[in-house]
Amino acid sequence: MNNLELKKRANDVRKGIVTAVHSAKAGHPGGSLSAADMYTFLYFEEMNIDPADPKKADRDRFVLSKGHTAPGLYSTLANRGYFSVEDLKTLRKLGSYLQGHPCMQHIPGVDMSSGSLGQGISTAVGMALGAKLDNKDFRVYTLLGDGEIQEGQVWEAAMFAGHRQLDNLVVIVDNNGLQIDGAIDEVCSPYPIDKKFEAFNFHVINIDAHDFDAIRAALNEAKATKGMPTCIVMHSTKGKGVSFMEGKAGWHGKAPNDEEYAIAMADLAKIDEELAKEEA
Repeated sequence: MNNLELKKRANDVRKGIVTAVHSAKAGHPGGSLSAADMYTFLYFEEMNIDPADPKKADRDRFVLSKGHTAPGLYSTLANRGYFSVEDLKTLRKLGSYLQGHPCMQHIPGVDMSSGSLGQGISTAVGMALGAKLDNKDFRVYTLLGDGEIQEGQVWEAAMFAGHRQLDNLVVIVDNNGLQIDGAIDEVCSPYPIDKKFEAFNFHVINIDAHDFDAIRAALNEAKATKGMPTCIVMHSTKGKGVSFMEGKAGWHGKAPNDEEYAIAMADLAKIDEELAKEEA
């Protein structure tokens, strides 16, 4: 898939995020939108997966450690064909299988239930170790928030992964610089993120989270790295694609009202128009 096609898919994912959160009148749009390009690349280009066979044994695994950004994962899975895009409108509604955090028992394509911050990476490390012990060649990817890495459990998991040389593991940190209470460096700074993971024997790559060439190169570099896990620190914009959400901590966990929803969808429609011109 070329970059233009990926950009179009990512914009569809963003439209699904905004629609789901607006419909639910609750949810976490900011960090879902900042990670939409990485979600898109992983599910449409990188990972060995099959929506028609979500539990196939040799599939690559993905764990959403920052589970509150479930709208991003759900929109990606829907657009990839795991379930209907229309179902995104049932987010957080009574009886819906699309609850506020991912549930592996009920959602096709979800490899691990998550939501308690810091725990997803530990699960991903266990999956990667299991693959090594069973001589399986699938890869494991996990996405963390930069605020999430203030959790001590993250570093216990990182220490173990580095010690065990889990080169089938890719830890991705969505470094949008904002968490629910404000700027991460003012709440409890995790910087420098790259040096911390390097200290735990990770190969670290810093990238622009919204550049598909950079995402592609980083994931190729991760596959080529042997004897140590990889951490990709992706520098992103919280609320990416929606004018009034970009760079605003207040949109960490808030749903747009009807007027804001209309503006957001108009912003994303404009991106579609720009991409159509680029295609022409």
